[in-house]
Amino acid sequence: MMSLNQSDRLGSLEGDKSVSFFDRIALAISMLFGIGLLPGIPGTFGTAGAIPLYLLMGSLGARYRALLLLVVVIGAIWSSHRAQRVLRKADSREIVIDEVAGFLLTTAFLPFTWLTLIAGFLLFRFFDILKPPPIRKIEQEVRGGLGVVLDDLVAGVYAHLSLRLLLYTLT
Repeated sequence: MMSLNQSDRLGSLEGDKSVSFFDRIALAISMLFGIGLLPGIPGTFGTAGAIPLYLLMGSLGARYRALLLLVVVIGAIWSSHRAQRVLRKADSREIVIDEVAGFLLTTAFLPFTWLTLIAGFLLFRFFDILKPPPIRKIEQEVRGGLGVVLDDLVAGVYAHLSLRLLLYTLT
């Protein structure tokens, strides 16, 4: 759940003239337009917020999936970096665009099916929460927006490989 201090900080941004237009855009993107503010399990909500992009990716060819993934990853790094600075907190729970990038990496280059969606979601959340090596080390040592996103991308690689193995064994 969002702490009272964090809630106060977000509320105080309304009249804060030092927060630029681009900072506000970065906050909106990094929090996935408010999904990161939902109480309880923002990472899971953020991953669920990626489902519309997954559905969009299902209608795209491989090149456009790769391009969309690249745009999301670059946007996630940029917005997370700026949001951390504005919020004055490293890897704030409200920043959930990193989950979007990790989940899309999990599923981007696999066939579009409901099994891929559900298993990919569960596997990504498993690796993102468990943080097997080197994910925890990346999370602790890499700073800025890259650090926020990179650990989720590695979790996405683990989930992608696990999902490929699962899909292979089921076919």
